[in-house]
Formats: sequence, structure tokens, C-alpha cells
Amino acid sequence: MSPENCPALVLNADYRPLSYFPLSLWSWQETVKGVFLDRVNIVAQYDREVRSPSWRIRLPSVISLKRYVYSERRPAFTRFNVFLRDGFTCQYCRGHFDTHELTFDHILPKSRGGNTHWTNVITACASCNLRKGDQLLGEARMRPRHMPRVPSVYELQSVGRRYPPNYLHKSWSDFLYWDSELDSV
Repeated sequence: MSPENCPALVLNADYRPLSYFPLSLWSWQETVKGVFLDRVNIVAQYDREVRSPSWRIRLPSVISLKRYVYSERRPAFTRFNVFLRDGFTCQYCRGHFDTHELTFDHILPKSRGGNTHWTNVITACASCNLRKGDQLLGEARMRPRHMPRVPSVYELQSVGRRYPPNYLHKSWSDFLYWDSELDSV
């Protein structure tokens, strides 16, 4: 296994991931630097080792920061965060789509004085967005599943947990889903 294929899951000082979506990962170089500068604790390791003439280390697969990092109170207003808030679901037809198939729609169209901000933008598929055009909701006879609002960072993290990345190392699972509801037998 190449070191490039050995990212480390980064946990905050409380052992929760800094971010679920995108998942907080550091390259092996950033991880080794954090260990060398004594900024992180090694929680789990890969079987892969890297060496210098005077030093050797098994590559960490999970690390925790020694200092707690407080998250932003308000999430950044980005296209991706709007999609994440809405669960990658068109708010009109309720279809689930990949990000490249989604657009965002202004509840109050820009052509009618609407602004681009959290409380006026929702996720829409291209076909619903085209159907609504620059009409008001009543004129288009369309009703969104949820009206737009400013989400909390916690809410976006919670939604993001439902969309695991393509690659998950076995040592990460205890830290990604430790506060999930357990299946009852």
C-alpha cells in the first residue's frame, strides 16, 4: 500500500470527526508533521511504515487533535451546502440526484428582486427549475417540500453522515458512527 493511499481520519479533541461531509482527512505527510510537532494523538495506525535515516513511524489511520477546534456558528453559504441542507433532493419533485444533476432555485426569482441567500434558495432538479422559471410559487403551482432556511453546522454535519465517502478504512468506523442509534436484536 502506497503512503498516498493512507489518509488519516482527523478527530477533534472530543474524538468526533472535525467534519463528516466532506470527511475530515489529512494526507500522510500532514499527519506525520502533526505527530512530529506534537499537535495530535495517534489513535489507530495502518500496517504501513515510513522512515527517514533517524526516524520511523507506522502511518496513523486515526488521529485526534490535542486542542479542541470550535466549529463555525453559521455554515458557509455555498451551492454544495444548500444541496447538503436539502439532502441532495429536489424540493419540488422530491427526487434524489447526484450533485451534477442539481441546480438551485430562487423562491423569489432574481428577476423579481430575489436575492441569493439561505432563505431564498432551495435545491431543484433541472427539469423542475426550468418548469418554475421566473414565476412565483403560486403562479407556477409548485410547492417546495421544505421552505429554505439557514441550517446549523450541526445539522449539515448530521445530514453529511448519511453520505459516507467512497473509501472507509476499517479503523475509522468506530469514530464515524459511535453516536448512531444501535440496531436492536
